[in-house]
Amino acid sequence: MFGKKIRGLALVLALTMAAAQPVSATSLDEQQKALEQQQAQTKSNLASQQSKINELEKKKAALQEEIDQMDSELIELMAEIKTLKGDIEDKETDIETTKGELDTAKQDQAKQYDSMKTRIAYIYENGGNAAWAEMILSDANISNLLNKAEYTQEIYDYDRKALETYVATVENVQELERTLESEKAELVTMKEESEEEEKELNAALEKKKQTSANYAVEISAAEKKAQEYSDLIRQQSAQIRQIQQEKAAQEAARKAAEEAKKRAEAERKAAEEAAKKAAAANKGTSSGSTSNGSTSSGSTSSGSTSSGSTSSGSGSSGGSSSPSYSGRGSSVVAYATQFVGNPYVWGGESLTNGADCSGFIKSVYAHFGVSLPHSSAAMRSCGVGVSYSEAMPGDIICYSGHVAIYMGGGAIVHASNKKDGIKISYNAAYRTIVAVRRVI
Repeated sequence: MFGKKIRGLALVLALTMAAAQPVSATSLDEQQKALEQQQAQTKSNLASQQSKINELEKKKAALQEEIDQMDSELIELMAEIKTLKGDIEDKETDIETTKGELDTAKQDQAKQYDSMKTRIAYIYENGGNAAWAEMILSDANISNLLNKAEYTQEIYDYDRKALETYVATVENVQELERTLESEKAELVTMKEESEEEEKELNAALEKKKQTSANYAVEISAAEKKAQEYSDLIRQQSAQIRQIQQEKAAQEAARKAAEEAKKRAEAERKAAEEAAKKAAAANKGTSSGSTSNGSTSSGSTSSGSTSSGSTSSGSGSSGGSSSPSYSGRGSSVVAYATQFVGNPYVWGGESLTNGADCSGFIKSVYAHFGVSLPHSSAAMRSCGVGVSYSEAMPGDIICYSGHVAIYMGGGAIVHASNKKDGIKISYNAAYRTIVAVRRVI
């Protein structure tokens, strides 16, 4: 801006001096040439600045796409964490219910045990086994004897069966409790990892937003500079037009002076001719008197031409049935289970060196020529949807923020978490299922 003021001041000073004293056409030509060179350089600077603005705009737009994608991933991650919290709460409820069932079984066992102790005490109090046998055999009635023996056997069978039932119940309940605890631990691990990913994503997002803000500052500065160049070009154009007008005025004045000179020369010659004629007439007069003649001079007028302008106009012109199953899903399951035990890596797609849940499924299906997106949310729209009751081996089980391959019989194979890696889980419904997709 300071440079613009200096150049404007220089022009005003030059014009003031031109008004005070004649300026030669050569001098004006030199001034015009110098201004045109300056304007060419200014236009080059403006083009360079505009190119810089365009490049910054492209970078900012590309960065904004990344920010929008990360925002979407963050929303999905937050939804996954919320779902995991709900699944953990449900699992804790199931665990408490199982513990209650275990306590009930133990109470039933305690009652049975007390009954058995009472019967055993009664036998011993009446003389042990011999007394018990004597009591049974003492009855002379064979029918009563058989009834007593049968009753004794029934008591024995009942106690044994009750003991076996108790043992089986306790084992089943304990196994269920261990399974639920394991599933809860897996969900907790996934929640913790998701929360860590959320922190990392937030940090990366904040960094990109700061970079975007820096781009905005650079673009603003570049636009301001470009505007200065545009203003300078307009000022230089005005200066060039003014010089051209001065040159035109000088040319008009030169032509007018030449016309005036020609008229004056013609008038002088006419006056000389008239004087000669008058002198000759005076010599022929005998009275010696002289007569005066007067001549009048005429004036010629020069015409001025006016230029007309033409304007151009512009015109505008004003266009339900269940999905079929190929049977290839079993091959998918057989292939996928080869990689059980390999590591979980967030964002990874390597079946050997590490993959996350969607990366694992993407790479497995790529082996069978099926292209899938690396996104658990996007996989919910792939292929065709089926109900969980219709799920077949190879179908994709979709949870909130997680995906797995169905193996059949309620089992799944999936890239679970950093702790367990790629693993097999035997309860596909261990957390909320949001979709089942068949892609093969």
